[in-house]
Amino acid sequence: MESLISIALGIGLAAAAGFRVFVPLFALSLASYFQVWPLNEQWQWLASPFALMILAAACIAEALAYLIPWFDNLLDTLAVPLAGVAGTAVMASTMADLNPAVTWALAIIGGGGAAAVIKGVNAGGRAVSTATTGGVANPIFSIWETVSAAFMSFLAIFFPVLAVIAVIILAFIMYKIWRSVQHFRAVGRPETTTL
Repeated sequence: MESLISIALGIGLAAAAGFRVFVPLFALSLASYFQVWPLNEQWQWLASPFALMILAAACIAEALAYLIPWFDNLLDTLAVPLAGVAGTAVMASTMADLNPAVTWALAIIGGGGAAAVIKGVNAGGRAVSTATTGGVANPIFSIWETVSAAFMSFLAIFFPVLAVIAVIILAFIMYKIWRSVQHFRAVGRPETTTL
């Protein structure tokens, strides 16, 4: 049961990494510093005060940088692969009592994959926002992403099973949006869908 909970925690934090790379890392560092969640032996450094300060500064810098229109699009080109790495790292760090081969397979596929897909969809949404509003709406989109990352991180740490359910709902919504965009591109008009 503990292994399943740690996998749920990892998936929730990986999804949060798809919104903001450093927010779930900071949340996990904070949770492990206050001994809310234990980490694998190789990841104990994440609970140190130094790691906590560095990740807090990185969170703030990332959130502020995404408020600058056009610069946020440049950040997305770097953040998509970084989100995959962060998703892999947070999932690997939370895995308890699993074979290393299983841990890394789940971390790369589940954690890295979830984070990269969510970040890719968000990057695409920001590109559309930039094209349609000239970047004026981008700060609102960025604030929504930061809040989503913080909420998903909170949910993953305190209610891991609910975090997995939220990830499934989020995946369904993203799929419906993707289908609508594909339909719009094919016919030139929006598809009416119900979520």
